[in-house]
Amino acid sequence: MKDKTVWVTGASSGIGRAIAKTFSEQGADIILSGRRVDALEETKAMLSTDALILPFDVTDYDALAAHVDTAWSWKGRVDVLVNNAGITQRSLALHTEPEVYTKLINIDLIAPIWLTQLNLPKMAEAGGAQIIAISSVAGRIGAPLRTAYCAAKHGLIGYMDALRAEVELGHNIKVLNVLPGSVSTNIDVNALSGDGEKHGKKDENIAQGHDPMECAAAILKAMQAGERELIFAEGLELQVAKMRHEDPEQLFTLLGQMGAQTAAAYAAGDDSKGY
Repeated sequence: MKDKTVWVTGASSGIGRAIAKTFSEQGADIILSGRRVDALEETKAMLSTDALILPFDVTDYDALAAHVDTAWSWKGRVDVLVNNAGITQRSLALHTEPEVYTKLINIDLIAPIWLTQLNLPKMAEAGGAQIIAISSVAGRIGAPLRTAYCAAKHGLIGYMDALRAEVELGHNIKVLNVLPGSVSTNIDVNALSGDGEKHGKKDENIAQGHDPMECAAAILKAMQAGERELIFAEGLELQVAKMRHEDPEQLFTLLGQMGAQTAAAYAAGDDSKGY
């Protein structure tokens, strides 16, 4: 990764921060993007290579082209774009306002598509690049409490798979979809509730999830191996991700049972498990 430039969105914490640290340790210069400048400064202080703080809101679409120009002007190229910025949801569809779907899909799907589209011509002209899209196991299955999140993450995988088909051979632009399971971040605490407010609670499975640095190391390894998809999960999460293609009927039955349990737990006021 020496002399490579890596642009990471959502670099303020969690998987994004871990990717920035891991790629910096490999010699890459890092562009750090997110909304919180103070948190980006904290990430920058952890790096051993050059870093540019480029803060912005991913849904400020009118400003994205200027941010892309700034990123490319810094070192003259962007070798790796990591679309990591995102938000999730913790609410049953029956209790979720339509505006929650708009907000979440804008952040998790439309924003990374815009950013990728604005980078594509420059990547093609440069002779190639690597795009890493952080989706989720929920981008492969229909997980309870996450209808908006699943819609966005399924869409992200679909866009990236179609994009890969167009640009991998003709423009040497590689695309890696990453489907993490439970990783110990604050994604659950920051999730949107049905009314659009912050969920503010910790899920048991997230609290006990993988260290983000383990996820970042697996992403680096998959990228270097030329892989096109990485499912970073184990146990039931890995099983259901594979089951979506191998035995969808069994998966739908299993998720139906989980959905019923989830609805009952919410009705009883217990939403700590997150399922």
